[in-house]
Amino acid sequence: MLTSKDLINLEYEYGAHNYHPLPVVLEKGEGVYLWDVEGKKYFDFLSAYSAVNQGHCHPKIISALIDQSKKLTLTSRAFHNNVLGQYEKFITDFFDYDKVLPMNTGVEGGETAIKLARKWGYEVKKIPTDSAKIIFVEGNFWGRTLGAISSSTDPSSTNGFGPFMPGYEIIPYNNLDSLKKALKDPNVAAFMVEPIQGEAGVVVPDENYLRNAYEMCKDSNVLFIADEVQTGIGRTGKMICCEHHGFKPDILILGKALSGGVFPVSAILASDEVMLTIKPGEHGSTFGGNPVACEVAMAALKVIRDEKLSENAHNMGVIFRDKIQTYINNSNIVEKIRGKGLLNAIVIKDDENSDIAWNICLKMAEKGLLAKPTHGNIIRFAPPLIINEDQLNNCIEIIISSLKDFE
Repeated sequence: MLTSKDLINLEYEYGAHNYHPLPVVLEKGEGVYLWDVEGKKYFDFLSAYSAVNQGHCHPKIISALIDQSKKLTLTSRAFHNNVLGQYEKFITDFFDYDKVLPMNTGVEGGETAIKLARKWGYEVKKIPTDSAKIIFVEGNFWGRTLGAISSSTDPSSTNGFGPFMPGYEIIPYNNLDSLKKALKDPNVAAFMVEPIQGEAGVVVPDENYLRNAYEMCKDSNVLFIADEVQTGIGRTGKMICCEHHGFKPDILILGKALSGGVFPVSAILASDEVMLTIKPGEHGSTFGGNPVACEVAMAALKVIRDEKLSENAHNMGVIFRDKIQTYINNSNIVEKIRGKGLLNAIVIKDDENSDIAWNICLKMAEKGLLAKPTHGNIIRFAPPLIINEDQLNNCIEIIISSLKDFE
């Protein structure tokens, strides 16, 4: 049997070196748990960056995957299939939108939303040809395509990959004055934002920021695009994070947990006015809307709804932040905790270039919990939304015990 070391060496020798994972080799997942190739059991506190909100290998999602894959997997969109229309009705009813455009990955969702916004800008808002602008915020992350990194302010995403996409403007996050100024440009088609910045370290804006930003966009005839690839599907205690603030974005991007982590599925939801600006041949994907993806996505959404996982995320998140905060009050190593629902992060009292957060994550793995640092000194915590209070309390003990080892 190949050991963890053997398998890591294989990856290093034959794979691109574009990731730096923790030295753990996983082979099995069930619910909130993962097992490595040596049989060690872990709590999963990353959920594949919130793709596994429903827990690993949820039986209802796996059943949908297996049943459909035995009948028909792919036709491309050259033909109709018997599942796509049913899925489109299901998801548009589920989120209360007119239309959906199915894609595969989160970054494809972002690219699609931008194309839609530009097309709407030219055809509906009557922006002059090739002049449409999309506003982004500092610290955003929605993928690593050239289109995505063109909006990035992270040097690790941009260094050595230019030139970049024109038509983007980047303003400070959580800053309504900057948005107000940017919206004065009549060529702005859309404002694209994560309700909570995930990769940046679970950065939560002021309570009034999103709602006011949405209303400012409405006043300026600008589309509000919510990138809910990581914050959506129950993660923050609501089905989508924008629900906390009482509005529905003009374009909603979903991915990750839309499939429960078993298949690449993303979706872009919008009104008829926006979506129907795209005509045949102007956008698409060979795999987008394939029968397996459609069945899996419906099953994944039903699990979130039927098992009340949004509500559980809210309740468990309150417990988690309260107990970690109690520890922080007497800690000389953790600066603060921030988050909403079961999307949380702690900030270590150190600079981004230190390896202390990495070492803390190694210590947690040693004690049976998997998490990963971001931006050097931030550790993100995002367990599957099925976690119960007893499991959560066990995890909190591991986290606090590991932190104390570095006090």
